[in-house]
Amino acid sequence: MGFSYDKLWNKIIDKKMNKLDLQKAIKTTPRTIAKMGRDENVSMEILGRICSYFKCDISEILEYRINSEVK
Repeated sequence: MGFSYDKLWNKIIDKKMNKLDLQKAIKTTPRTIAKMGRDENVSMEILGRICSYFKCDISEILEYRINSEVK
């Protein structure tokens, strides 16, 4: 269960970018990009910068996946 940035990675590939290009475009640190690479939480400010850069809705870069396993 948690957030997935798979849509973001697909978007940067479609734009012929890499993670370093994204880092520079949104003026963030390598640590933040690494956290997203591990599907960890980042600040809403960072997500806002990404949405602003791509002129998109947050649902186009991020999704919440619910674990289907019953505990």
